[in-house]
Amino acid sequence: MQNRYTGDIGDFAKLGLLRALQSAGLTIGVNWYLVPDESHNDDGRFTEYQKKADYQCCDETLCRELKRIVDTKDRRVNRLQNERVLKASFYDKPLDFSDMTKPERVTKRNSWHAKALKTLSGANLVFADPDNGLIVKSAAGSKRENKFVLPAELEAYYRQGASVVYYQHKARSPDQFYIDQHKALLHGDGFAGAAGFGLKFCKTSQRYFFFILHPEHKAIVEKTIKDFLASPWSAHFRVQGE
Repeated sequence: MQNRYTGDIGDFAKLGLLRALQSAGLTIGVNWYLVPDESHNDDGRFTEYQKKADYQCCDETLCRELKRIVDTKDRRVNRLQNERVLKASFYDKPLDFSDMTKPERVTKRNSWHAKALKTLSGANLVFADPDNGLIVKSAAGSKRENKFVLPAELEAYYRQGASVVYYQHKARSPDQFYIDQHKALLHGDGFAGAAGFGLKFCKTSQRYFFFILHPEHKAIVEKTIKDFLASPWSAHFRVQGE
């Protein structure tokens, strides 16, 4: 996540989904995986959804709150951290690797992650919101690793008793690549007893939300998603990788 994205269509998708899970009685934790703003592209510009009826009918309150933030031109993630948008615990410390050596980056990330675990402990469900998604080989150990979530970080949340949802940006790879990546993660040693699936947000810049569910949360999450997909949100989301 970058501050410049605040209030864009991606936020509408992720927060709409989290609001549905919160309404079902789950306590939510959010780690924004905040990184410094970049300027090499126009990402974050997709805010026209706020004027369109097929989005407004999904969650009018959320649409109005995000429009208010965008209209102020003060787009920062901490503006989202209020109960009108989402009742949750939040971790918004930036993961900034600027001018760091690899050992320094490892130390910084370990400390950053430990604080995130402590802040979000007690949540039934933790949402991880990296810029790009699950780590890939080409980024591992590099300066751009901060734009990805590491499997060990997701496993740590799961060990604390939380189900996990992580954001995945769709780049040039087909759907099956991301589905297979998620299945390999889910069937690893770090998620004993977990179930999982994904949701694909299909409009504008496509993206996924992959679930790793603790057995105790499986029934309530699956029912909530079934109801979610029976609402106007069904025009925008598709199930992936059941």
